[in-house]
Amino acid sequence: MSFSLEGKTALVTGARTGIGRAIARGLHDAGARLVLVGRGDLSDVAPAVATVSVDLADPASVEPALAPVLAEHRVDVLVNNAGTIHRGAAVDVSLSDWQRIMAVNLDSAFEISKLCGRQMIANGGGKVVNIASLLSFQGGILVSAYTASKHALVGMTKVLANEWAGSNVQVNAIAPGYIETNNTAPLKADPDREPAIRTRIPAGRWGTPEDLVGPAVFLSSAASDYVTGHVLVVDGGWLAR
Repeated sequence: MSFSLEGKTALVTGARTGIGRAIARGLHDAGARLVLVGRGDLSDVAPAVATVSVDLADPASVEPALAPVLAEHRVDVLVNNAGTIHRGAAVDVSLSDWQRIMAVNLDSAFEISKLCGRQMIANGGGKVVNIASLLSFQGGILVSAYTASKHALVGMTKVLANEWAGSNVQVNAIAPGYIETNNTAPLKADPDREPAIRTRIPAGRWGTPEDLVGPAVFLSSAASDYVTGHVLVVDGGWLAR
């Protein structure tokens, strides 16, 4: 029962596709009511008590979009999953592309965390789960803004964990390995890089979004009440190689 989310409400960003979609469905299956945040049609993700369409590339739009929902619904779990990527040599990355990646991956996640965190603190507890990356630990290539944003997201995870632990709000992150999503489609289709990546993964395969569901439920539930400031790597053994 410590893994049950019955009676809880979970807000998931980037819920339309990929990891966010799988986690939203997994939290629903564990008993949570859902508030889904994303762009486009969210009606086929999972039953939700509310859906919010907001452009997370504009962090200033976050509070006006979410405040009415938070006024109506107590959010017990926040999953900051929304993210975007720009591939290209660092010397060619424009300031606008850099700022867009930071806005979606970091700035909006901070704004949403503040809004939900205030409510969780007032309500006596809650869970925040940030979706980080292997590039929270490594540099990667041709993804300078993405790498910087994911390093920063782990730093944000730790400082919020420190500030909010005394209010019974646990803040953790999941760092997925190479997962089959829209963001990794160019790598999956690359005839040279795909086998190089796959052969380095001890599990011998790329991950799927569903591989993130169990860890997300754990970090969203009472089972993880004494876990905070942690980055849970789900990578098929990549970092151990």
